[in-house]
Amino acid sequence: MKTGVAIFAHGSAVESANDAVRDVVRRFAELGQFDLVEPSFLELGKPDLAGAVDKLIQRGADRIVVVPYFLTLGKHLQRDLPRIVAEIESIHPGVTITVTAPLDGHPALPQILLERAQEATR
Repeated sequence: MKTGVAIFAHGSAVESANDAVRDVVRRFAELGQFDLVEPSFLELGKPDLAGAVDKLIQRGADRIVVVPYFLTLGKHLQRDLPRIVAEIESIHPGVTITVTAPLDGHPALPQILLERAQEATR
């Protein structure tokens, strides 16, 4: 199987915020663990998840991993994302789609918070 990764963010009316997500996704791709990587947005950014999945499939993916770029499991991840994934799966029945946990609970988060607090005290 060839795996594609879609980093799924909320999206913003502030385009620089969407660009910041795209930059993180670009840097994630540069880590070289996955050849097929696309940003995607729930709203207010392009492409949406269906568009990102289409791009990944066109590039040869037959398995998609959706990584939510959300801090916690809120209504968008509980309600909207499963609906969107089900719609995509109905359009691409031969493609396996797996959704990971959001960022909440990741062991690196306390260190990131510490670094931010330290930055403010310098």
